[in-house]
Amino acid sequence: MRTWVAGWALSRSTPPPVEKPWGLYVEVPDNRSEVGRHVLPRMEEALVRAAETPRTWLKMPGEPETVEPWLTGGWVVAWDETGHLMGTDLQATNPVVPDGYTATVETSGAVTYVRVHDAAGAPAAKGQMATVGDAVVVDRVVTEDAHRRRGLGGFVMRTLANHALEAGSVRGVLGATDAGRGALRDAGVAEARHDRGVHLPADQLISQPRRPSRRPQAARRRAGVATAGR
Repeated sequence: MRTWVAGWALSRSTPPPVEKPWGLYVEVPDNRSEVGRHVLPRMEEALVRAAETPRTWLKMPGEPETVEPWLTGGWVVAWDETGHLMGTDLQATNPVVPDGYTATVETSGAVTYVRVHDAAGAPAAKGQMATVGDAVVVDRVVTEDAHRRRGLGGFVMRTLANHALEAGSVRGVLGATDAGRGALRDAGVAEARHDRGVHLPADQLISQPRRPSRRPQAARRRAGVATAGR
């Protein structure tokens, strides 16, 4: 979890995480809807109740149904933002950009960006990663709607993994929705391990919006979109 937080902050160009009694806090500047994120190392009611700053998010390993009764007034579960904190050993592959597309790779500081464009030069897919020690935190892997189901997401992931290995990293960590998790498996990038002692299988996002919202029926299925890195 700490690796993910450190990498997320680097990737999003936020200030470094700050130690708090309940875990870690990341300031999110210049964001009208979110001033920061509390990241809790474990699911514990006392920790949840200790982190009460308006317009912030809580992120912790656990199931939404368990956390929801602990929330105080004004807090709601963001059911459409729940997902999985995934980790895997990096594997070398031979990524080939699909026909009709071009790709660029750029590194700035600790962050590497992969961008894919179509024949007309329009953005088709992208992703980035931040290096934290011997690990990389993959973030913002997105395929544009018009270009899905063409292997672009898998290409971005494999390209990031190869560059990470070349730079000496051995481990990859990322947050993904249900659909994003499935896309990673389908792409054959690497099987994510769900060892509870090492790689946390789920992460919980809780927000404090202006008006509380009720849990939708569809939330029971926890459907997601094909993105990673919220």
